[in-house]
Amino acid sequence: MTVTVSSYASVRPSEPATTAPVPGIAPERFKQAFRRYPAGVVVVTADSGGGPVGFTATSLSSLSLAPPLVSFGIGTSTSSWPHIERASTAVVNFLGTEQQQLATTFATSGIDRFAAPTRWRLLAGGEPVLDGVTGWLRLTVQSIVPAGDHRIVIARVEESWLDEGRSPLLFHDGSYHSIRPAPEQ
Repeated sequence: MTVTVSSYASVRPSEPATTAPVPGIAPERFKQAFRRYPAGVVVVTADSGGGPVGFTATSLSSLSLAPPLVSFGIGTSTSSWPHIERASTAVVNFLGTEQQQLATTFATSGIDRFAAPTRWRLLAGGEPVLDGVTGWLRLTVQSIVPAGDHRIVIARVEESWLDEGRSPLLFHDGSYHSIRPAPEQ
């Protein structure tokens, strides 16, 4: 069943959840494999009309150059999911090496992630953006695709800002890391 909301389509599965075993490798083995794969850390923020929401993600991918598309995943059991599902725009905030605490804040459930000491502001279109990040992308949601217990959000990049002189925050093997610049030759 496809439901059109604002400017994007949200596809919802019509089958009820089952307790049958899920095919594939065990969840712990799956986590173990991806803990070994380093990923950049971002915070995705949005406001669907009920105030700002955001979550830490390592699933950001560039998807297409023309048009400029990105994708990211979000779990359907997260507190941010109902808001992201309704949002027509979002912001990807790229975190720098010194922003581990910000990543942890936006990965923590049950707190006001936008309360002090988090610094943020609204872009001209009303999207929340975090202050002090190494860059951001303002997105228009194009589609949401069901993928197991997650949804893949596909969005068009409308605007960007980058601080070229800073190193990104990475997540690998359960902890945060930075890229060390190569020595000058």
